[in-house]
Amino acid sequence: MRIITGKFKGASLYTVPGMTTRPTTDYNRELIFSVYQEYAGVKVLDLYAGTGSFGLEALSRGAEYVDFVEFSTKALTTLFQNIEKLRCGDDCHVHRRRVEQYIKDCETQYDVIFLDPPYNKDMVNRTVSAILSRELLKPEGLIIVEHARAEALDIAFKPHIITDKPGKVTCFSILQPHSSQI
Repeated sequence: MRIITGKFKGASLYTVPGMTTRPTTDYNRELIFSVYQEYAGVKVLDLYAGTGSFGLEALSRGAEYVDFVEFSTKALTTLFQNIEKLRCGDDCHVHRRRVEQYIKDCETQYDVIFLDPPYNKDMVNRTVSAILSRELLKPEGLIIVEHARAEALDIAFKPHIITDKPGKVTCFSILQPHSSQI
C-alpha cells in the first residue's frame, strides 16, 4: 500500500497485522481520488481510519488538516507509525474513540468525510445518518463511503449520490447531501 500522488507520492504505508482490518487497495484509492481531486486547503475527517490511507492521501494532496477516528489498538499503532513515517503529525489529530461517540460529541464541520466501516455490520447507513443529523459537513461538503456492494445505501440517500462506483465486492459512493434536502 502506497501514497498515490502529492507531496508523499510513492511512500509505502504500514498495514495492520492480521485479518481484523481490510485495507483499501491502491487501485480502489486511485479510483476514489480520481473522481474527487480537490483537497487543497480542505478539512478532512477519516472515520474508521484503520491505517489512515484515505486521510494521509488527502494530506499528500494538500488537505489543510485531517482528524482520524479509530478505536482498534492494532490499527492505531499502525496509523501512528504511518503518521510518523510521513512526518505529518502537525497536520492531523488521532482520536481513539468509537465513531458513534466521536460523531455525537463533535463540534467541527468538515469539507470531506471518509468512512470505511467494517463490511456487512449495518454501520454505513447509521454513520451517514449520524453525520447528517449532527451537521458535521460544511455546505458543498462531500461524504465518501467505501462499503460492501451487498450493503447498499438507504434509498433516502440516493438523491444525494453524485458518484457510485461498484466493484465485485466493494462499492464507493460519493454523497453531496447539501445539494438538496433530505
